[in-house]
Amino acid sequence: MQTYCLDRIPLNQSGIILYIDKTSKIRRRLLDLGFTKGTEVAAVFSSPSGNPKAYYIRGTVIALRNEDAAEVKIQLLGSGEGKENGTYA
Repeated sequence: MQTYCLDRIPLNQSGIILYIDKTSKIRRRLLDLGFTKGTEVAAVFSSPSGNPKAYYIRGTVIALRNEDAAEVKIQLLGSGEGKENGTYA
């Protein structure tokens, strides 16, 4: 199983959250927003500069700075898994 940082996944790719770094300064906030183990998350939008990116999670879209998204570790879902037809919003 390969682990990726959330900020590294390409747009329209989804994955399952494995954990959030214990040393993260915003760990509690990410957990409160729904970034919990086993939850599916997908990268759906990016600003022109690439920072921040927006992620679809638990029926909502949340924007995170890349340095904050890097604290979330995920396992990518293969093609055909996750949300049907790649439709998120």
